[in-house]
Amino acid sequence: MEDDVWETVGRLARCFDAHDDARDLDQAEQWTLQVLKIAEETGEASQAVIGARGTNPRKGDSHTWQDVHAEVADVIITGMVALARMRPEDADQYLRLQLAAKAAKFLPAAPAADRPSPGETA
Repeated sequence: MEDDVWETVGRLARCFDAHDDARDLDQAEQWTLQVLKIAEETGEASQAVIGARGTNPRKGDSHTWQDVHAEVADVIITGMVALARMRPEDADQYLRLQLAAKAAKFLPAAPAADRPSPGETA
């Protein structure tokens, strides 16, 4: 499934690149707008949490936790598309390396028997 995910993300990235190219946006503008899109999606996830908790008296219980889940997925998808637009050749590998580096700061090392051999992928 991972290959299918990155294939779809790549197709989305190419679609958005073509759209922005047609608007004569340079690469820095395209990347900037894509990162801002991540922020927008994060705001929508935050709004959904506020709605699920009912903490806005004006809106009450306006969202469900299912809405929150969908908004969090949107944040992840948008982030993956941003990475694929910035690193079309190796976004999946780059994310894998970044995840391993971040996880190593918080997770205990896997027992030697569970670790992949050098050159082998997890």
